[in-house]
Amino acid sequence: MTFCPDKTEVFFSFLENPINVSSVFCEINLPFMEGPLTIRWYGVIIAFGLTLAVLFGGRKAYVWKMDINKMLDVLIYGALGGIIGARLYYVFSKWDYYSVNPEEIFQIWNGGLAIYGGLIGGIIAGIIVCKVEKLNILNLLDLCGMSFLIGQGIGRWGNFANQEAFGTNTDLPWGMYSVKTEAYLTSLVNSGSDIIVDPKAPVHPTFLYESIWCILSFIILYIVCQKFRKFSGQIILGYGFLYGIERAIVEGMRTDSLYIGDTNIRTSQLLSLLLVIVCGALLVVLTVKYTKNPKPIEGVDYFNEIPLYRHRKKAADAKALVEKYTEELTVLKAKLEADVEDKPKKGKIEAIEEKLKKAQSDFEKAQAKVEAQDAKKAAKKAKAK
Repeated sequence: MTFCPDKTEVFFSFLENPINVSSVFCEINLPFMEGPLTIRWYGVIIAFGLTLAVLFGGRKAYVWKMDINKMLDVLIYGALGGIIGARLYYVFSKWDYYSVNPEEIFQIWNGGLAIYGGLIGGIIAGIIVCKVEKLNILNLLDLCGMSFLIGQGIGRWGNFANQEAFGTNTDLPWGMYSVKTEAYLTSLVNSGSDIIVDPKAPVHPTFLYESIWCILSFIILYIVCQKFRKFSGQIILGYGFLYGIERAIVEGMRTDSLYIGDTNIRTSQLLSLLLVIVCGALLVVLTVKYTKNPKPIEGVDYFNEIPLYRHRKKAADAKALVEKYTEELTVLKAKLEADVEDKPKKGKIEAIEEKLKKAQSDFEKAQAKVEAQDAKKAAKKAKAK
């Protein structure tokens, strides 16, 4: 086994000495293979980011009382849908090439996965699973929004290992240069691209911009989720708004963008702008709506738990009223004993006794429904075992 067999010197304008970067994590010689099995840093980094995202999502799902078995189904099918979506998005964006080279459509090991396609495919697959498994779709999307940012923030460093997904030339202190950036930009210039670049000059490390933005966006959305979440779906809208802003800006710097047909319109940039507009508008409208008319957010399995949650809340509210009216009656009766002829107090006592009677009746009804729901839930669990 050989670790990091290939080395590339990467120079940054603010550093005197280069950084040695390898795109290959290790090569393993196996007796039944002609060549070595190659494990690339890109895959290792993506797997690490995905693992952290899944761990975070799993923990949040546990806190929100979402069924972990159902969540695993969402994860499996969502990941599969994400890979298919990412590949289809890329292939259709370069259909003029793949239409004459159809045998390469399924060769994803040669590169060609688009993040927006991955998000679209993963979300569609997740929604279908939620419908089948009866999971709260909006809660799941909120959870995914934060998890996506963890995976993207870490996964972008795979582009650094490959020396790809960089931008045009820059004079900024963090400008980046390597023989790989020079080779790619030289091929770009020779192909007659409209992008004007100097292959030997430093470039924007756009992978770094997106990584930092994603991590900061995760921190913002996590705080919002913990302190200011007003409705299910708020976090995924925040994700679309924040990520859309970053991608719309950074995509304009990149030299490897996918374009719409023969136009100069960058596909991801257009999608990002639409995402910012739609998510921003919905975020404002729904935040105002739920600020004026707040409703409880169900951090639970939606279809099974909402009725039980509501009955418990009604029972708790009715119990609080019973305690309130009981205390008021005690105080008024004590005062009446001191002044027997106080007729206003007698009338007030009768009114409060009526309220207390109604509150006790409401409490008993709500409590009976809670017990019925609990019994139903227990019977369902026993039957499942």
